[in-house]
Amino acid sequence: MENVFLLLEERGFVEQVTDRALVHDLLERPATCYIGFDPTAKSLHVGSLLPIMSLVHMQRSGHRPIVVIGGGTALVGDPSGKTEARPVMTREEIEENAKGIKKQLSRFLDFSHGRALMVNNADWLAELKYIDFLRDIGRHFSVNRMLAAESYKLRLQTGLSFIEFNYMLLQAYDFWYLFKHYDCRLQMGGNDQWGNILAGTHLIKRLEGEVAHGLTFPLLTTSSGEKMGKTHKGAVWLDPQLTTPYEYYQYWINQDDRDVERFLALFTLLPMDEVRRLGALQGAELREAKEVLAFEATKLCHGEKDALEAKEASRALFGQKEPGASGGAVPTFRIGKEELGKGIPAYILFERSGLCKTRAEARRLIAQGGGYLNGGRIEAFDQVINLRDLKDGSLLLRAGKKRYMRVAVS
Repeated sequence: MENVFLLLEERGFVEQVTDRALVHDLLERPATCYIGFDPTAKSLHVGSLLPIMSLVHMQRSGHRPIVVIGGGTALVGDPSGKTEARPVMTREEIEENAKGIKKQLSRFLDFSHGRALMVNNADWLAELKYIDFLRDIGRHFSVNRMLAAESYKLRLQTGLSFIEFNYMLLQAYDFWYLFKHYDCRLQMGGNDQWGNILAGTHLIKRLEGEVAHGLTFPLLTTSSGEKMGKTHKGAVWLDPQLTTPYEYYQYWINQDDRDVERFLALFTLLPMDEVRRLGALQGAELREAKEVLAFEATKLCHGEKDALEAKEASRALFGQKEPGASGGAVPTFRIGKEELGKGIPAYILFERSGLCKTRAEARRLIAQGGGYLNGGRIEAFDQVINLRDLKDGSLLLRAGKKRYMRVAVS
């Protein structure tokens, strides 16, 4: 089997590595690696997919991934790459979020029979009795005048609290703890974690006289300069309750043409020969590559059934089949029959259904010719929509070329 380090390099995962030759040698045999995930929300989002996919490749190549849920470090907050301090979370909030993250990661990794492990660093950090001190006392002290670490430079303009300054120590302790208890010799993470990862390798060297390794991934943006995982509605979540499989599919199929080959390599498990073939397609044929990207990415996150439903709904809505207002995979907004019977202005329905963030935005959209009802353009922003507009028992709204909403009557 090909060394997974070469595979990760070829697919575009590797930004920095402590020692390329030594890491390659480490991964010639089954090894243990880890990545930490911050439980600051009840779901991970597309921005977390790069580290998740790296662990998928590690496991498929015979290595053991450890997922560290940062239940302890979340009480402190990672300042790396941040311009302001994160709000302090309660233990209860963190534990609830960790449950959701574990469920999501289980769709990507096999945790059975010890093939992958999931641990919470609160289990060892909280015992230090240092967390309470950092959280309750240290957060009130600014350390602007202290020596700057690379990962903190963005924060020195706005103020860096003592509690955040200690984050590097705690993450280094995590690496040492995993080395001692699980023989973990490789930590991976985003490139903004490089300084924290090096701190861990240095601590292991000082305490154990052993060599540990670090590898970082590029911080991804789209070719248009946007941050990965952001849309007009906000973050693209991995939780289907927050971002439906259809919306998730649409996020991927609407990627910039310039990003398709790169994202096929990073976010699917297709062989690189197939990635390159799809990436070489031009013009109208590039739609095939985008459809493959959307289907494969959605299948990994939500399963083949939901991916197929999203694919069929997308084809129906975008003209590859007869358009209609039905289709369970399409996002749905429900409205009472009595309320719709009285009539509701189009711009209000667009705002309430979530197609537009505000009524002012909805008025502009419709006034500029970007609002559609059942395939026909809405002529006036205050056009009244009522029961007579139902088609097959529901309405189909469209904002611009790509955003749809089915309105069902209840």
